[in-house]
Amino acid sequence: MSEHLLEVKNIRKTYPIYGNWGKLFAPKDHMCAVDHMSFYINEGETYGLVGESGCGKSTTGRAIVGLNKVDSGSILYEGKDLCKFSEKEYRSLRGDLQMVFQDTISALNPRQRIGAILEEILTVHGVKDAAKRREKALATLERVGLSEEHYFRYPHELSGGQVQRLGIAGALIIQPKLIVCDEPVSALDVSIQAQILNMLMELKKEMRISLLFISHDIGVVRFISDRVGVMYLGTLVEETDTEELFANPKHPYTQALFAAAPDPYVRRKEFTALKGEQPVRTDKFVGCVFSSRCPYATDRCRKEAPEFREVQKGHKAACYRV
Repeated sequence: MSEHLLEVKNIRKTYPIYGNWGKLFAPKDHMCAVDHMSFYINEGETYGLVGESGCGKSTTGRAIVGLNKVDSGSILYEGKDLCKFSEKEYRSLRGDLQMVFQDTISALNPRQRIGAILEEILTVHGVKDAAKRREKALATLERVGLSEEHYFRYPHELSGGQVQRLGIAGALIIQPKLIVCDEPVSALDVSIQAQILNMLMELKKEMRISLLFISHDIGVVRFISDRVGVMYLGTLVEETDTEELFANPKHPYTQALFAAAPDPYVRRKEFTALKGEQPVRTDKFVGCVFSSRCPYATDRCRKEAPEFREVQKGHKAACYRV
């Protein structure tokens, strides 16, 4: 048995970049969506993965649940390497690994009622008794704050918050051990965000499940996470316990994230605003991933990538300045 529930080791995922003629000819290059990505999640823990849009957070989450196949590296779940599993072998783990999608409404069948959607999940996982399926579906709806009335509704009849609750219900109904939450509250009002986050924290304690919580909102990640990994351009640049990260951010990119989300109750050090956008990372990319936007970058940063190392106990960062 592995020491950690889930351990991601040096995974890499690339996508081809085609020229003007599209797929008629071989790709001219490859974009590295995720490269040398490593972290772990313990049982009952919430790991927050934060970074701006396009940094590879969702690609990482989808790789864990088997929706994306990685080019190299390993994803160990209870000591078993999921990257070596066939589709048939992976199917047996679907009950343990679930995902809540960012755009939940697009993952639901608009022609099915809510009850039928939830019961179909149970049917796929071998629950043949119709009465048990209905009972389990109603109990799960109640657990996420919905009622028996919603059992007979269609997805388009729900509000945004109710749709997210339904997405969480679909993940919970088969009692998983790990749920990947991909931006589950990004499109919701602040008050509804708080309700969903509080519900997730209660369910986590009640069911003893682990969460990989993906978000671009550093404040939301602080509220729900036990440990946080800061991701930029396909890889981690900093990782530590939540309170340590907010008390002592070391990487310039993490400091920039804090500066971009001002908190009137926290005094922040002055930081030069970032300019430009994330570059496209290809196989030809060299140096530190943040060097093109970092105000402190030197020639060494542009030529040689810093090691992602432990700079103090339990606190890792990839920066020569630390």
